[in-house]
Amino acid sequence: MSESSPLQAQLIIVTGLSGSGKSIAIRQLEDSGYYCLDNLPADFLESVVTHLAMHGQQKLAVSIDARSQLNLETARAAIERLAKAGCDVRVLFLTASTPELVRRFSETRRRHPLTGLQENGSADRTLNDAICMEREMLAPATQYAHVIDTTGLLPNTLRDWVRGFAQAEQSMMTLAFESFAFKNGIPVAADLVFDVRNLPNPYYDPALRPLTGLDQPVADFLEKCPDVQEMIGDIEAFLTKWLPSYEAQNRHYLTIAIGCTGGQHRSVYVANTLGERFRSKALTVVRHRNLARKMPEAIERYKAQQAAKKAG
Repeated sequence: MSESSPLQAQLIIVTGLSGSGKSIAIRQLEDSGYYCLDNLPADFLESVVTHLAMHGQQKLAVSIDARSQLNLETARAAIERLAKAGCDVRVLFLTASTPELVRRFSETRRRHPLTGLQENGSADRTLNDAICMEREMLAPATQYAHVIDTTGLLPNTLRDWVRGFAQAEQSMMTLAFESFAFKNGIPVAADLVFDVRNLPNPYYDPALRPLTGLDQPVADFLEKCPDVQEMIGDIEAFLTKWLPSYEAQNRHYLTIAIGCTGGQHRSVYVANTLGERFRSKALTVVRHRNLARKMPEAIERYKAQQAAKKAG
């Protein structure tokens, strides 16, 4: 690579646990106009990407997983060299809970790539063992990747999140504010978790119960609560203070999970508000895990309202 001819290309590397949705992500990127390579050995990453970029391919996506005999140090060194050469490199890591992965493999009857086979045709290790082994092998990659927990996600929701990740502008630090329901468990990919179940709950107001934290009446209700505003202010102050230390560790992505009981009112409002407050400080992504599963129409309605505001 010549320093006088920087690589004018965007590269998205999709990695993560088998069964976590990498095929869905790659297909979505292909539909979004990316030139996609599936299961590329890490040793060939730099040479293949450089060749394609030098021959006019400006949007590239590569899937790398445990089957490629992944050497994480080799991959990270290649990523750093490509970035220095001018390539916009982003790493997307997909994960899911072990019970969710077991269920997916059981439903599809696929064999996990790390189970291995003995001469008599029986598996070298159990499915649970293979998942744990792969999770341990790939754990270092989460330190420089944007992590998405696909547990319980519908395929269309994952496609939407991948599309948003690809279209986002390049930034040194990406903050993902994700609301969730504690009754469904803490997202696997969460870096920081804040519990807002102690705040006043709009659920107990019959008029607000069917609405969400994206609806104006709920936002008005929570905006008038001093405890809610103080909690948001405290979280904002905490993140503002400690974000520089994460950036000093070369962290490019941070997922902040905000949880309430049902993931419909309080956590949604708090995540949305924090996303707005940090929009001028870093690239922000706001996601609503429970709404995406149970009330996707609420998200679409909110997007349409925001688009109308911008157009007006």
